[in-house]
Amino acid sequence: MNKNFIKTKVLIISFAHFAHDVFSAFLAPLLPLIIEKLGLSLSMVALLDVIRRIPALFNPLLGFVAEKRDVKYFVILTPAITAISMSLIGLAPSYTILIILLFVSGVSSALFHIPSPTMIKMASGDKTGTGMSYYMVGGELARTIGPLLATAGVSWWGLEGVYRLMPIGIIASAILYYKLKDFETHVRAKKIEKGDTKALLIKYKGFFITIGLFIIFQSAMKSSLTLYLPIYLVQNGESLWYAGIALSILQFAGVIGVFFSGNISDKIGRYQTLLLTAISSTIFMGLFIYYQNMFVLAILGFFLFSATPVLIAFVQDTNSNMPTFMNSIYMAINFGVSSIIVLGIGYLGDNIGLNETFVICNIMAVGTIMVALLFKKYQNNLKENNDI
Repeated sequence: MNKNFIKTKVLIISFAHFAHDVFSAFLAPLLPLIIEKLGLSLSMVALLDVIRRIPALFNPLLGFVAEKRDVKYFVILTPAITAISMSLIGLAPSYTILIILLFVSGVSSALFHIPSPTMIKMASGDKTGTGMSYYMVGGELARTIGPLLATAGVSWWGLEGVYRLMPIGIIASAILYYKLKDFETHVRAKKIEKGDTKALLIKYKGFFITIGLFIIFQSAMKSSLTLYLPIYLVQNGESLWYAGIALSILQFAGVIGVFFSGNISDKIGRYQTLLLTAISSTIFMGLFIYYQNMFVLAILGFFLFSATPVLIAFVQDTNSNMPTFMNSIYMAINFGVSSIIVLGIGYLGDNIGLNETFVICNIMAVGTIMVALLFKKYQNNLKENNDI
């Protein structure tokens, strides 16, 4: 395997992540208007996010298929598909149509996020953490620009005119085709053999259970902020623009966090970095709830999103001969667990209010600290055996 860090390839795949996720970020800032238009409850809003995540449950199957296909075309085409489906949500005349559009975007998202980290690993050589940081910067920067772009679209054309933004995603896919059409994705460390998938699941069962537990507790914080923050602020008397800016501040701080965290984890260790992010995000979530301060929100965003590239790098560190399949397992756990948590947050928000729900999410976040301690064992095994 190539050990060199090929920056141009890492940057173009990171751009693909940006081009895709900028449209995925349209839902949260538009929710206050969609709720008003269609008369939705917070539980119905939560179901929308779950519908969008359902395709992720099939990630292991898609990952197995991707191991035998030229996966670069998933990365090339999905920004256009997601742009079309998400740009049309403002036109949705009913809850059913909205569900269909979000399900399509969910399928597109699953197809993008399964192979792209593996492509990053191939281009990163022996600096996987650094490569994942570049990759996650693309995603988090998209979730910074996305709310502002969606809000600007509403200001220019109204909710139903946001569809005019879809050509941006289509053009992005055309650029990606030109840049990635010669990217080789069929490199294998060894031939895939029948029965590998079952053996891998058995071998890494404990590792993935630990990741699942970490995501359960972290999702309480992450989902409450990334999906419900605009609703929370609007309910407390702020304008849609203010809510959109607050979400962008959170996400932009996350851009900085993910840029540094992968590189830091390459130097001080994955376990140490995860523990630092868990402790810090839990503390600053509590401070934000108490003070409602945007500076505190920014620091929270820095640490909250920093764990993701470290977790992905941890998965890629396993050096499996089926890296795309391994990543698909991680993505299925991530999106599946997050879906359950977001439903719970929506239910609590309807019944006890978002203020109280945010406090409960902060209490749950303490669990990330305890679970982060479990990763020390896997890091030590990697050092000793170059595998888990």
